[in-house]
Amino acid sequence: MTDIKVIIPAYNEAESIAEVIKDIPDSVSEIIVVNNNSSDRTEENARAAGATVLIENRKGYGYACLKGMEYIAKQSKPPQIIVFIDGDYSDFPQELNKVVAPILEDDKDLVIGARVEQLREKGSMTPQQVFGNWLATALMRVLFGATFTDLGPFRAIKYDKLLTLEMEDKTYGWTVEMQLKALKNKLAYTEVPVRYKKRIGLSKVSGTVKGSIFAGIKILGWIFKYSFK
Repeated sequence: MTDIKVIIPAYNEAESIAEVIKDIPDSVSEIIVVNNNSSDRTEENARAAGATVLIENRKGYGYACLKGMEYIAKQSKPPQIIVFIDGDYSDFPQELNKVVAPILEDDKDLVIGARVEQLREKGSMTPQQVFGNWLATALMRVLFGATFTDLGPFRAIKYDKLLTLEMEDKTYGWTVEMQLKALKNKLAYTEVPVRYKKRIGLSKVSGTVKGSIFAGIKILGWIFKYSFK
């Protein structure tokens, strides 16, 4: 049986985190919630729902993901697949098996859950998110010949391939860094369409002007950095 572990970065997701954990399929061996300096009951609710909870007080999506990877690296037996998903319940965790299927069935290295328009709840993505995804993936298509259409956070990757990427971004650039490095390392990748709904609570990135600007700068920074390599 394939060993699949899930990493969920979580900052003030007390209202949603248990729902996310509950809907993750039994095919997963461990659910790892990284409490990223929350001021609410995210940690307590995640533990009560059965997740392993790690603490990362340095705020940043990438910091939280790296903490989860650091924990897994210390385990005696590494998993075959790592799945990343947000803790805000905007994705449908029950679609996890659909996201990992191309790895298991077609030997893909990386699978992105693409939030296609026809499967998105109206208003689930802000105009700046839609535009940002379009711009980033269009630039990757022009500069690198990529076929990505989304920077969706719901994604699966072979653990050994993830290690070869040497991920380093600490904040908003984590997703695009992974995709750019997958291109550079010639990983076999694909996308699968996934459903997407309005998140529980306010987004820390797209829900604020500051967050949207910083995320946009970070994402474009990674793309242009790699265009000169």
